Amino acid sequence: MRRIISVSLLLAAVLIVVPGILTLVGGGYWFRVMTTIGVFSILTMSANLITGTTGLMSLGHAGFYGIGAYATALLSTKFGWPFYLTLPVSGAITAAFGILLALPTMRLIGIYFAVATLGLGEIIHVTLLNWVDFTRGPMGISAIPGVTLPGVFTASDTTHYYAVAITALIAAFVLGRLTHSYYGNALRAVREDDQCAASMGLNVVGLKIQSFAFACFFAGVAGGLWAHTTGYISPGDFRFSESILILAMMVVGGLGSLPGAVLGAVILLGLPEFLRPIGDYRMIVVGAVMFFSILFLPRGLLGETPVLTVVRRQFGLAWDAKSNLGWRQ
Repeated sequence: MRRIISVSLLLAAVLIVVPGILTLVGGGYWFRVMTTIGVFSILTMSANLITGTTGLMSLGHAGFYGIGAYATALLSTKFGWPFYLTLPVSGAITAAFGILLALPTMRLIGIYFAVATLGLGEIIHVTLLNWVDFTRGPMGISAIPGVTLPGVFTASDTTHYYAVAITALIAAFVLGRLTHSYYGNALRAVREDDQCAASMGLNVVGLKIQSFAFACFFAGVAGGLWAHTTGYISPGDFRFSESILILAMMVVGGLGSLPGAVLGAVILLGLPEFLRPIGDYRMIVVGAVMFFSILFLPRGLLGETPVLTVVRRQFGLAWDAKSNLGWRQ
């Protein structure tokens, strides 16, 4: 019952309350801000599956985001595909690229894996920038059709918001089911100690590849949404700095926490827009928020409770119950 009430309140907030407030405060501009936050929420939740749940530090997530965006842009402009086809296909293409590019790196751990993914992200960015015949290079791709369905709804800021919001809710549901299951526990086991997980019979490399594929799929979907909602993309949208921004959102919100990933995106993208009246000083405020949140809340604003702590607590309760039972006898 509590879950039904929570889901109902979440749907009402995202699909009714937030659009109503945005309409009251000015409409178009704030709808675009919330659309951007929604896209980065999907990106951060997907990256969180790799870094927060599986424990692999990925610094190239923006590259896979770019693959999805360019796949959507090319499919929609050259072949006229509608958004409900480009999004899943772009996600599948990105997942396939993610698997192929990640296979040589999956046996790496720690900083070595992070540097390898950094290299992959830069390879993707340089390819998008220099393959002019296919990607139009630094000129980018323009005139990308928006989210529209002939005879039902046309492209607008409101339509784009709802498309991104509904996709983000679906992504949160799917990723939530993945991370809060036996499969998610297996990923956390890999995160805590991959050698111990392997000794218990888990296919560590296979689990890493699977989590990377899932994350790349949703990164590709986020890229497709970005292409459809902005109408123009260029390689500059998918630089290394975007990967760092995604990582910062995860850390501020809380590694391993889906609500934390969304909260991190809201703070790091929404706060600068809300503080725009104070000019460049707003970035000082954002930097201070990041610094003090990490200083006083190292696990993030909505951090995941470490799995080992939960296990120890449960075993401790069981031990106390047995001790009390024995004492009473």
